[in-house]
Amino acid sequence: MTQLLEARAGKITPEMEFVANREGLTPEGIRTEVAEGRMVIPANKVHLDGRLEPMAIGIAAKCKINANIGNSAVTSNNEEELDKLHMAVHHGADTVMDLSTGKDIDSIRKTIIETSPVPIGTVPIYQMLEELGGEIEDMKPQHFLDMVEHQAAQGVDYMTIHCGLLIEHLHLAMNRVTGIVSRGGSLIAKWMMAHRKQNPLYESFDDLCDIMRQYDVTWSLGDGLRPGSIADASDDAQFAELDVLGKLVERSWEKGTQVMVEGPGHIPMDQIEMNIKRQIEVCKGAPFYVLGPLVTDIAPGYDHITSCIGAAMAGWSGAAMLCYVTPKEHLGLPDREDVKQGVIAYKIAAHAADVARHRKGAQDRDDALSKARFEFDWAEQFRLSLDPETAQAYHDQTLPQDTFKSAHFCSMCGPKYCSMKITEDIKKMASADELVQIETQ
Repeated sequence: MTQLLEARAGKITPEMEFVANREGLTPEGIRTEVAEGRMVIPANKVHLDGRLEPMAIGIAAKCKINANIGNSAVTSNNEEELDKLHMAVHHGADTVMDLSTGKDIDSIRKTIIETSPVPIGTVPIYQMLEELGGEIEDMKPQHFLDMVEHQAAQGVDYMTIHCGLLIEHLHLAMNRVTGIVSRGGSLIAKWMMAHRKQNPLYESFDDLCDIMRQYDVTWSLGDGLRPGSIADASDDAQFAELDVLGKLVERSWEKGTQVMVEGPGHIPMDQIEMNIKRQIEVCKGAPFYVLGPLVTDIAPGYDHITSCIGAAMAGWSGAAMLCYVTPKEHLGLPDREDVKQGVIAYKIAAHAADVARHRKGAQDRDDALSKARFEFDWAEQFRLSLDPETAQAYHDQTLPQDTFKSAHFCSMCGPKYCSMKITEDIKKMASADELVQIETQ
């Protein structure tokens, strides 16, 4: 039984209880959202027997973030990827995707799953391609089915599979500025052109559902025709695939499997809300997992910033999970510091979205930090920060001595020009009643 089937049967599972406690929602509320398909609990039965702590992705839950790690054919190893996992989880990633495309993928993933308390996602076509020697034309449908089952047996909690890209969509992407930017999408497109046949993952969808249901692996329906530049956003290719994904959502529900849907990676700011609303409508409320989106393409090296602007807007508009972008995006394989920068940027975006969506308790931490700031309680201000070490390090660059941890100023304004200190002085000079009298005179 999957979480979806249990919920439909009226049963509140231990995982739903756990999620309800984490989200501050009722167990019955969680069960209802899962039963309706508006929420998923990515929890492979194999991983549940290990270190996994269940979590939920859905519009009724807090906005989540995903961090991508994984080696490449050029660089990285087990130790480095495990270090990235620790960095991502420590700074607040809700899920982690292993996107390894190099050697020793099985060994790396085994270590990651055994270590990770958060759900692990994959893109199975990467490892399948590595085992085929990099020649996608050699793929047979059974190769892919075998890889999905292999990764499910390892304990992978959700998988991105590009089932919605059809051969009749390919011509729609040929005049784009950046073509097909999804790695999985481009591989499937090349296979279809080489064999002049329909997408084998689409044709094998029911068989894939059977595997997913056996282990309760959550679908992450990949958007193989997502735009790779703002010039290509919201075009016919993107929306043709989205319409297919909407139908596959319903088919996945019919087969008793949990499903979320991936969204575009580059969208101008004025098109973000429209994209999110359209996805929610087309995909019948299934959780939307947005890749970014980047709102401008002019800032290589800073794409974690340009994308978290779009991510915050997407979360506010209804996206359930945001896939981070690091400073290395489009430039190289992220290292541990890039992972940290990406996670922090996206924690800001997700939190801002929760505050904007008036999630219960979302603003409590903001208010507590604001109070600590006004009271010059530096230790509490550092503690409440998303990145306490960096906050304190910036403060201590100019005023490192312990005595300045209780000072009513910092080096930005100094002791005479701090507006909050001046406000304190004003309050001491007069009571509230006196201030009212002054105002009315």
